[in-house]
Order: sequence, then structure tokens, then C-alpha cells
Amino acid sequence: MISPFFILFLIFGLFPILFSLYLSFHAWDGLGTMEYVGFRNFKNLLSDDPDFWKSVGNTFVIWFLSTLPQLFLALVSAFLLNAAFMRFKDFFRAVFFLPNITSIVAVAIIFGSFFGTQFGLINGLLGIMGIPRIDWINDTFWVKAAIALMVIWRWTGYNAIIYLAGLQAVPNDLYEAATIDGASRTQQFFRITLPLLKPIILFTVILSTIGGMQLFTEPAILVGNTGGATKGGLTLVLYLYNQAFGNQLFGYSSAIAWVLFLLIGIFSFLNWKFISRGESV
Repeated sequence: MISPFFILFLIFGLFPILFSLYLSFHAWDGLGTMEYVGFRNFKNLLSDDPDFWKSVGNTFVIWFLSTLPQLFLALVSAFLLNAAFMRFKDFFRAVFFLPNITSIVAVAIIFGSFFGTQFGLINGLLGIMGIPRIDWINDTFWVKAAIALMVIWRWTGYNAIIYLAGLQAVPNDLYEAATIDGASRTQQFFRITLPLLKPIILFTVILSTIGGMQLFTEPAILVGNTGGATKGGLTLVLYLYNQAFGNQLFGYSSAIAWVLFLLIGIFSFLNWKFISRGESV
């Protein structure tokens, strides 16, 4: 009864993963004969490819600009949704989750109209206020900020719902006992809420790390496959896609994929150590 799942997983999951590892040690254009090149793909990638390192830097900057504000806003939103004075909670929960189930391509197209240099909505508002227009697409920093805003809009509600579930799992008895002992709201937050939410926060940070390192659709729709004129929107997965399906360097792109896997693993581990520091094993 469970064999269909494992058969599909072996064909469409495990086999492509193992084949990409095998392919990373070869040069292949997708049609011709594979040529074994050893670690040459990895050597060229790490030492002779400035675009790779530019895509790594772009990916990390976009992750930083999107993840920290996103998780902070999600935590604040969860507290508001969990507050006793908040009305129409079910409605707001549905509204907050709606961006996550909206088509990424549609979202990217709409945000593209917002960030247009000449006729974009945001630049139009800036012009009304007398603030100089921002070249969102061609400026190295602002294109990253535009992509980060798209990520924040899409994932804040999703993380807020997860935080809300964690908040509702905290027993009220703890807050009542803390109130009787004279603990302030701030003390309750740092002494009760945050420690009990640590596993939830760790979960969202790890998910955000994995998702942030795999950004593709947002920059591809907003600035194109090249990452824009200055390549400020060139992410790792977008660069991988260009090498595989643009240049037909499937062995080289497989090497990029495995370096990306190692980066995600290392960065996730560092996040886990940072958030769980001070806890006894």
C-alpha cells in the first residue's frame, strides 16, 4: 500500500539527487557523451567564476534583508492575532495566509509594476512627496530590496500563523502565576513566551534559510534571468538555471547545486547554534 509513494520518490526524488552528484564530476551538454572531469567543475566554480560569488553575495544580502524583518513582523502579527482585544480573528488569519497561496508569478508581475522606474506606483508616490525616484531594477542595492520586499509580503503571514499556533500552546497558568508574582508584561515575554517559542522560532528560521537560499521566481520575473543590468538580482538558483538551461552546462550546474546544498546546510546549522545557544543538550 505504501509502495507507490516510495516508487515515485525513488524515480523523481532520490534518483535525480544521486544523478546530479554523479553529473557534477562530468562535463555534459545534455545530448552528447559525458566526459569525466573530476573536481574541475568545483575548482572552476570556486576559483575562476566571479559571477558565482556575486550570486552568493546577492543571495545572502536578500536573505538578510527579507528574513529578519519578515520573522519580526510575523511575531508581532501573531501577538496581535492572539490578543484578547482583537476581533474578527478568523478573518485576519485567512487574510494573512492569502499571500502564501497566491501565484508567485502573478505576485512578481504586480510587484514589477510597483517598482517600475518611470511609471511604478512607488516612484509615483515618491514623486508626489518630492523625493527623488529610485531606479529599483538597475540599482545594485535597491533591486535586492525590491526582491526582499516581495519575499516579506509573501511569507510574513505564513510564519505569523505558525507563531500563533505556538502562542496558543503556551498554558495560561504560567502567565497567571507570573502576574501573581509581580512579573511585568515585558518580563513575561522574555521569561515565558520566548523560551517556549524557541523551537517554533528555530523551525521558521531554518525554513526561511532554505527558502531564502533557493529564490528563483521572484528575481527571474522581476529582473530577468540575467539578474538585471548590474546582476544585482542574480541569485544562486537563478545562476544555476542559466548555466544548465541557458549554456547547457549540466555538469557545471550540478556542481553549483551541491555547493548550494552545502551552503544551506552550514548556514542552517549556524542559525540553529545561534538560536539554541544557552540550552543544555
